[in-house]
Amino acid sequence: RKEDYRLMINGMVEKPLVFTYADLERFPRENHVYFCECAANTGMEWAGAQLNGAQFTHGMIHNMEYTGVPLRTLLEEAGYDTAGKWVYVEGADASSNGRSIPMEKALDDVLVAFKANGEALRKEHGYPVRLVVPGWEGNMWIKWIRRIEVMDAPVESREETSKYTDTLADGISRKWTWEMDAKSVVTSPSPQAPITHGKGPLVITGLAWSGRGAITRVDVSRDGGKTWETARLAKPGEKRALTRFYLDVDWDGEEMFLQSRAMDETGYVQPTKTQLREVRGLNSIYHNNCIQTWWVRPNGEAENVEVS
Repeated sequence: RKEDYRLMINGMVEKPLVFTYADLERFPRENHVYFCECAANTGMEWAGAQLNGAQFTHGMIHNMEYTGVPLRTLLEEAGYDTAGKWVYVEGADASSNGRSIPMEKALDDVLVAFKANGEALRKEHGYPVRLVVPGWEGNMWIKWIRRIEVMDAPVESREETSKYTDTLADGISRKWTWEMDAKSVVTSPSPQAPITHGKGPLVITGLAWSGRGAITRVDVSRDGGKTWETARLAKPGEKRALTRFYLDVDWDGEEMFLQSRAMDETGYVQPTKTQLREVRGLNSIYHNNCIQTWWVRPNGEAENVEVS
């Protein structure tokens, strides 16, 4: 219950500070729309086309308006030691799911959130209070927060050593790959949204996002990446939030190999699966942001395929 909620912040000072839910509600709050993506989203696709549907290949993501207090504000209220380089955040679930976060990020845009889309968090979303770490992998968005501790170094918890690291082709795993790179997917037509009206006007649509910042452009290919057309964005991209895109075409009934390619405000361009494999190999699970291909048949049905 929120009446029983307690959040302890240890700022490397003599006495930790404890916040109640009522305390959090009294601080100046902020509202932001962000996506939260599981680092394993699209992870099954490393070895080839596996799952037949956008919900299955790209569905481990949500986009919501979060309301909360900047973590920076709470750390300052707790009088944290500015010599601290990291914060360790722990949840109240059985696994604790603790993660280390660099102080630079903690003081930037991290929120201690208690509302989503204007309502109290759902239990499965971390009620009564969760962490929001914009643009970074979902595992770091600790639910049911109970403790935040300022530290000199990362804790090296299970979730940042044996888990949520990226194993490369030579067997060595890279760590601290928190940011979710630019990514996109065509949601219609797709295996779960076939073309049912036959030839004629067709709106190709999908979603794009980037943990680096705002989406500035999305290109769509109908021939497996040989040629590209620039799609229109539903509205200007927002930092670290989903962006809807559209491409209006006149479909002649011929097969298509549909792809989308996202670009963000940093200049980052979503890679092909081949480009990603050249760097990462085939041993990874997390952070697969490759270009997705749907084979659309003349009858309008679509299938997940790989174009090399």
